[in-house]
Amino acid sequence: MTKAGFGMWNWIVLIIYLLAMLGVGVYFTKKASKNTDAFFKAEGKIPAWAAGFSIYATTLSAITFMSTPEQAFLNDWAYAIGNFSILLIIPLLVKFYVPFFRKLNVTTAYEYLEERFSPVMRAISSLLFMLYHIGRIAIVIYLPIIAITSVSNINPIVIALAIGPLCIIYTFLGGIEGVIWSDVIQGFLLLGGALLVCILGVTYIKGGFSTVFQDISTHQKVLSGADFNVHDLSKFVPLILAGQIFNSLYQYTGSQDVVQRYQTTGSMKEAKKSLYTNGLLALITIPLFFGMGTILFSFYQHAGSLPKGFNTSAVVPYFIITEMPAGVAGLVIAGIFAAAQSTIASSLNAISSCAVTDFKQRFFDDKLKGLKDVTLARIIIIIAGVLSLSVAIYLLMGNASQTWNLFLTVTGIFGVPIAGIFAVGIFTKRANTTGVLIGLVCSVALSFYVQSLNISSLLVACSAFISSFILSYGISLLVPTQLKNITGLTVSTIKETYVREGK
Repeated sequence: MTKAGFGMWNWIVLIIYLLAMLGVGVYFTKKASKNTDAFFKAEGKIPAWAAGFSIYATTLSAITFMSTPEQAFLNDWAYAIGNFSILLIIPLLVKFYVPFFRKLNVTTAYEYLEERFSPVMRAISSLLFMLYHIGRIAIVIYLPIIAITSVSNINPIVIALAIGPLCIIYTFLGGIEGVIWSDVIQGFLLLGGALLVCILGVTYIKGGFSTVFQDISTHQKVLSGADFNVHDLSKFVPLILAGQIFNSLYQYTGSQDVVQRYQTTGSMKEAKKSLYTNGLLALITIPLFFGMGTILFSFYQHAGSLPKGFNTSAVVPYFIITEMPAGVAGLVIAGIFAAAQSTIASSLNAISSCAVTDFKQRFFDDKLKGLKDVTLARIIIIIAGVLSLSVAIYLLMGNASQTWNLFLTVTGIFGVPIAGIFAVGIFTKRANTTGVLIGLVCSVALSFYVQSLNISSLLVACSAFISSFILSYGISLLVPTQLKNITGLTVSTIKETYVREGK
């Protein structure tokens, strides 16, 4: 397949975008340097709408920007049902989860696990989050580059060095406030980029929307009876919704990159608004990103053609580079970069917050008194960023992606079970440290088994959360231990004050 050139105007637009992101980090450097409260929580001064945009941009990676349209291009909108999971869990978050995080004034989500169970649970959960997100950053850099360079003559290492180091620098400089305002810009850019693809795609098709709707009807491109066939769980709508609910519960309750945003607003009311803003954006994503895939399907049915043996994971960048005007294509490719960078920056700041709060401040404060927390946070950002970028470049140069995917599977499969641990801690009184530790290990083992069946990753999420909750609670009943003071840490005492031990 002949690869398309990127062009001078596209490069100019892309470079302007990258320099603008760097400028945001520079602008917030002084404020972020004050203390860890500023560096990790922006002193609670972020407007609700901006925090909501940041949560949205954090959870939407460049992989999603391309894989969601690919789903609609190849199949239909069945996976769009999963987007409704966010709206379903927001009332749970607002009523039962976020109040605990704000009451304890936590910097990381895992501080709750220490207060409810033990320092061991806090350390395990935090360490697993850090390891997984170092790996995730590498994949978030690697996969979109593979897609873009498969259809263009851009050097993949050049893109990696454009996305990675600049992202590390502005995260290093601006702290969470710089990250959030970068996310806002990137959120608008990725939504605008998706809208542009949809508009131009329809414009290029003879008959416009009427042709698209005809294709939707003819090829069953929204939903079909096959989506409710229990014998094919890969696109079974009820499983998609259930699996995404459990995945979202981890992301919004046990994943530091999202939970961190709850403390960046000034009040519980503002935190609630930020979550509903994010929910609204998740709904907008459905017609934009799934619509993009359907429109591209119609375009390549009637107005264009794909090369023989084309890898459809690159259908979005291929359309952008080959069909969009110079300059405009650069802007939309910048949208893909924006989706990657928003995820990377959030992960880097969250990793540093875990390292500083859950390990340095909790276990090594006396030994590392001479090292300022903000300085250490910035050192961690550089180490995590360089390590992830190095892995991404290694993957680009070699053929080790399967090995790295195994690493992500091993670390990532702990995620949803940890969401079950948060739930059993909040919704039950008798869960204890012994029970949740054994329950976590058993749940992870079961999750590996379910994954080995290769039925559906969403089935893994369902079994992981449910087994973690049930096993942790059941084993706690069988192996009773002396409970800590949990007044104020469960739903039955949610309105009562919790006094930390030793204070």
